[in-house]
Amino acid sequence: MRLVFAGTPQVAVPSLDALLASRHQVAAVVTRPDAPSGRGRRLVASPVAARAQDAGVEVFTPPTPRDPHFLDQLRSLAPDCCPVVAYGGLVPPAALAIPRHGWVNLHFSLLPAWRGAAPVQHAVLHGDDVTGATTFLLEEGLDTGPVLGTMTEAVRPDDTSGTLLDRLAVGGAALLVATLDGLEDGSLTAVPQPADGVSFAPKLRPEDARVDWSAPAFHVDRLVRACTPAPGAWTVARGDRLGLGPVRPGGESGADEAEPLAPGQVRVEKARVLVGCGDGRPVVLGEVRPAGRRPMAAADWARGVRDLDGARLG
Repeated sequence: MRLVFAGTPQVAVPSLDALLASRHQVAAVVTRPDAPSGRGRRLVASPVAARAQDAGVEVFTPPTPRDPHFLDQLRSLAPDCCPVVAYGGLVPPAALAIPRHGWVNLHFSLLPAWRGAAPVQHAVLHGDDVTGATTFLLEEGLDTGPVLGTMTEAVRPDDTSGTLLDRLAVGGAALLVATLDGLEDGSLTAVPQPADGVSFAPKLRPEDARVDWSAPAFHVDRLVRACTPAPGAWTVARGDRLGLGPVRPGGESGADEAEPLAPGQVRVEKARVLVGCGDGRPVVLGEVRPAGRRPMAAADWARGVRDLDGARLG
């Protein structure tokens, strides 16, 4: 089939690579316009745009998919199908109607669970044991279109949203190619999503990533892993913001429970730093990111902070 691929971030690159290596023809790529990046705020092409340019594929960066000029360009390309992975723009009905096989979206959850912008983060945050990816026909509703294919992936106890998404991006790329193969040979039929089991995954904002130490240790662990690498979990230490990498629930030894810690209370030991949580069980800090400094091990950070033992984070 003749394809126009739509995608923007790094997570969409494995799908583009898989399509370029498939029997299908990627005629063009649609991605978000160049965005400012770094301290100099220099305009930088999206990861998908960079990969397409390396492969010699034409790239379109319309300000919006509703742009009349872009719609004319899409019609002139006459794609059979438009696969889309994390494009970042709402596809209007006028664009949806152009390819004869529609727009096939790869979404990183088992729909109808976790519709929305942050399905992987919410799967980690809510303690799902299994998640996956779904290909479905794009329509005007939010991730509501009929399903073409699925794959499953176990959520590991130490998964961050980043590590889990990396695996889903690779597995999902294979699923996307298999879906397009099935559409081309007529072996796939779209199945409506069930009405039950719907849940939503709105984008996690920086304010959502602030740790509430009155929560149970297991919830603190999930929140930090869900917010890694973005938007980045954090707390406040001595009035300054302190970024947090993944933590480890404590309570595995008698020493952890000998003197219970109040929520947010710090215990500094020789090789580790513990913080109390709302259920009486502490967590062990991993990597931390003090304001204006590079990430470092929590024990190294603690050695440079006076009178930290017994202090409160919050």
